[in-house]
Amino acid sequence: MKVKIDTKEKFHVITIEQPGLPANMTEDMEQTLLPFLNNSIKNIIINFENVEEIEEPLAKLLVSISQTFYEQNSSLVICKLQTKIETYLDEKELLELLNTTPTESEAWDIVQMEEIEREFN
Repeated sequence: MKVKIDTKEKFHVITIEQPGLPANMTEDMEQTLLPFLNNSIKNIIINFENVEEIEEPLAKLLVSISQTFYEQNSSLVICKLQTKIETYLDEKELLELLNTTPTESEAWDIVQMEEIEREFN
């Protein structure tokens, strides 16, 4: 999977640099995202601005990975979803299970708010 990773103080921004996410990329997705749970900076923002298509098995895997991050007190936020993908995820009843934002800066805000919430709990 082609990605660009930009590390910030409290999170990593992973920009997917390919237009399609087929079902056969589920292992690549796991190998790209799950190791971040072992880093000192565990929060991830996934920028989907270049993604034009996602197949259902990969979308379901994203939901599962997202839940794993939250179970381990980390954040995973997806930003800049194309309208076509947002509609597809909504039709499959997966969109509401993901933490999504229209912009990357809003995703930054969510990660930072969730970090503050975790500090209080």
